[in-house]
Amino acid sequence: MATPTTASSASAPPSTAPPSTAPPAARPADAPHRMTGRQRLLLTLLLGAQFMVAVDFSILNVALPEVGAGLGFALADLQWIATAFALAAAGFTLLFGRLADLVGRKRLFVGGMAVLGASSLLGGLATGPEVLLAARVLQGLATAAVTPAGLALLTTAFREGPLRERALGLNGALMSAGFTAGAILGGLLTSLLSWRFAFLVNVPVAALVVALAPRMITESRPAVRPRLDVPGAASVTAGLLLLVFGLTRAGEHGWTAPGTLGPLAAGAVLVVAFWFVEKRAAEPLVPTALLRRRTVIWGNTAGLVAFVTETSLVFLLTLYLQKVLGYSPLATGLAFGVLGLGTVLGGTLGGRVVGRFGTRATLLGGGLAQAAATATLVALGTSHAWIALLLAATFAGGVGNMLMIVAFMVTATSGLPDADQGRATGVATMTQQIGITLGTPVMSAVVIASSTAADVLPGIRVAIGVNAALVAAGAVVAAAALKRGR
Repeated sequence: MATPTTASSASAPPSTAPPSTAPPAARPADAPHRMTGRQRLLLTLLLGAQFMVAVDFSILNVALPEVGAGLGFALADLQWIATAFALAAAGFTLLFGRLADLVGRKRLFVGGMAVLGASSLLGGLATGPEVLLAARVLQGLATAAVTPAGLALLTTAFREGPLRERALGLNGALMSAGFTAGAILGGLLTSLLSWRFAFLVNVPVAALVVALAPRMITESRPAVRPRLDVPGAASVTAGLLLLVFGLTRAGEHGWTAPGTLGPLAAGAVLVVAFWFVEKRAAEPLVPTALLRRRTVIWGNTAGLVAFVTETSLVFLLTLYLQKVLGYSPLATGLAFGVLGLGTVLGGTLGGRVVGRFGTRATLLGGGLAQAAATATLVALGTSHAWIALLLAATFAGGVGNMLMIVAFMVTATSGLPDADQGRATGVATMTQQIGITLGTPVMSAVVIASSTAADVLPGIRVAIGVNAALVAAGAVVAAAALKRGR
């Protein structure tokens, strides 16, 4: 995730060394083990913002029927409430990661939080489908700005070593806990008040962050502002938008439908074109030298596997709890609270585990622990007594998944100068967004192919087995590739 920065500042001025020639930074021997008071305040602010962003990913999931009934959405159009957010959040994250380096990470972070608060207010006051979808697009754009800018501020505020590992562990824990809390909070707010409060709850939090951030964050941007790589930005943004759109269509209409294959093929072509554009660009959006780094490639590969498997497992277990055991949406959300506790524990321990055993061993151990816990869920049956296994396995798997995510973030952003932190965190955030989007349609296809007309449980069991095998294979392959590169 860098040339050492001053530990007592919120963000040191970035290096001006060319990103393609900057040597990997060694882990500093004198890296401090204690945070200053200012660093604690900064970390609290950044983690609070990232938690809020994570909550927004899932807070509307259980409220979609209520939103549709309240605003007149057709049943077939309800999925656009989630898709509009996902398209903007994933499609623009790499572009905004670079813009954070160019215009200033603090400026983009504060601006993104302001847009997030305003768009949440717009969604809470929406009077029709068009206004709500516009609010969701703006929320997605704000997320695409806040997440990489916030991560870059975090990685430049803490030099490589125990403090950064601890900070990234806490960041990962709260991000993952936010996904779980979003489902629980969405169910509670919808049941007790109204779905509109799933939007309005963001407004005071965003206002508080916008008010405090200018005083607590030191600006960070290059001394000489380079030009934005417009061809690269256009090709990668359009490519990501088409890929995410194709993935969401796959979940609805299948992988072989023309509406799925067309966007996926066009998106893949544009992403390949982006690579060649960057090779020839004088000031690339993301230098190909960075994308060829072994730590960036395999760190992000491990991160993609971690997000694909855990988010899709939540989908599979939601089907199990509601379709097999007959749980209500609110009870389902509460059951996932145990998973949230596991991810918080994993994130809290993640920095220490990385510091003691290294990123490769943490990635491998976390992935295998997640795989083992997930594999036990293949035994789930129709009795309500199986909920005990589900709770124990999701807790243990959540710990392993978060260890893997912390190792991914440390690996994918280490050894880079501060000037490249926005790029690196932009790539890492893109990996996260694609993983979240990809997992559900993939596992949904497995469930459909393996289920019978009368029973969905066989399909769920097969998909859980595929999920466990995927995370185990991903952890082993990534760890082996990182070992070869040492």
